Amino acid sequence: MPFVEKPLTVLPPMEVAGRWIKRYHVTADPAGIAPEVERAAYAILPDLLPEPDGTPPATFVVLHRGGDDGAYLNAYSWVWDNVLHFGGAAAGQPVLGCPDREPSHFVTTDRPWIGCVWELPPILHERDAWVRHMLDRPASEAPDLEAYLADSLTDRTTGERS
Repeated sequence: MPFVEKPLTVLPPMEVAGRWIKRYHVTADPAGIAPEVERAAYAILPDLLPEPDGTPPATFVVLHRGGDDGAYLNAYSWVWDNVLHFGGAAAGQPVLGCPDREPSHFVTTDRPWIGCVWELPPILHERDAWVRHMLDRPASEAPDLEAYLADSLTDRTTGERS
């Protein structure tokens, strides 16, 4: 089967466990990700977040509903000022340690994988937004977390570039 890009949808940020979460959803389903899968993914999200370390509390997530039973939640959190911490969870994918094929039964994963080709596009944008709003500031200006949270990709496909 030939490779096909998938729609990428941007949702408003939300607060979870004291961190601001920027949200990206990936799925080939025109209806989007089922509400029960989304609820289950965000219920396990606190388990994927790092302890506070003084870095502004910001994370971006990619929730991906695969073409089979699988669903994946990748949480990328800013730590140590300029480093991404990764936490992952999966559902419906026994090869990743999931107990069944239910796409709303998420478990944390211990694989060192950071994302598949459909899940990676937000990383470049988020890196540049973090530099722009949090790091590359005149000494007289504080980092601007609010501007960072407002700076997201737009709805598109995973292969489009801005």
